[in-house]
Amino acid sequence: MTKFKLIVVFLLPLISKAQEATDYADRNNWACVQSEMRSDIAEFITDTPSDSIDVFYVYPTLFLDTKDKRWNMDVQDSAFREKVLTQAVKFQASAWANVGKLYVPFYQQAHIRSYYKLENGGKEALLLAYSDIKAAFQYYLDHYNQGKGIILAGHSQGGTHISLLLEDFFDGKPLKQQLVAAYIPGIGIEKEKYDSLKLMTSPDEIGGFVTWNTFKRRVDQAKYRWYRGKEVINPVTWDTTLLATREQHQGFLFSNGKLYTHSFKTHLGNGIIWINTPRFPYRFLAFTMDSYHVGDVNLFWEDIRINAAVRARKYLSQFQY
Repeated sequence: MTKFKLIVVFLLPLISKAQEATDYADRNNWACVQSEMRSDIAEFITDTPSDSIDVFYVYPTLFLDTKDKRWNMDVQDSAFREKVLTQAVKFQASAWANVGKLYVPFYQQAHIRSYYKLENGGKEALLLAYSDIKAAFQYYLDHYNQGKGIILAGHSQGGTHISLLLEDFFDGKPLKQQLVAAYIPGIGIEKEKYDSLKLMTSPDEIGGFVTWNTFKRRVDQAKYRWYRGKEVINPVTWDTTLLATREQHQGFLFSNGKLYTHSFKTHLGNGIIWINTPRFPYRFLAFTMDSYHVGDVNLFWEDIRINAAVRARKYLSQFQY
């Protein structure tokens, strides 16, 4: 049992007493159920999602206001819910929405400070957030899944929670047979973290996970310490190829809703990938960014969309749906 899991065991009972758990029987506590969602994501769904594949997506840290002293976000906060839909669901979850029915729970997300103040409230905040995700996933299994293939997807804090779902529900457990793939960019996954789940190193492999962390060419060494030596694949070739050419890059989804193809080279490093400055009409904006972490999904949006379809077809053919 990992150190983080031990913390979960001892602290979750205390957390549940301190703050009310989110009720996932209430449809209002889901951003998406069976792909029911706002029309602003519909433009990105060009294929008919499979009735035999589900996508369970957990959004990244959007709770960033340094003036807000709360450790966890209220799931009923209307402004935050709007941000989840118009930012995370629209520009991230949409990459997987073509392959299956999409499920996105609202959860008591931990503030960004939780990651660098772990000993001063951060652990408890992250554990509370995960307790929501765990409850949402259990509700999804009990009421929606019905034996279908499962794609898990999450970025940054969302990836943290997905990595724990893999440990609690899939690693060495019968549900592993239903795992199409887990996409968990933006976090550091230790090598051999799981007993039976492996890093997938070919584009049509199923039953494992993929992960990557995107940096600029001039790597930020302070941030790099989070990822050095961790698991990584190249999210253009979906293997451990050291270089993917600009021509191989399928496309990134920008905030204007447009897709820009063949934009950069992708280099595989020790626990990270780094890319050249993207070639697109707003290229100057990339120079002002100190990190490409926020773009771990968007920069490879079309690559993910195509790859998720490949893995879904492989799963469906193998299990003869």
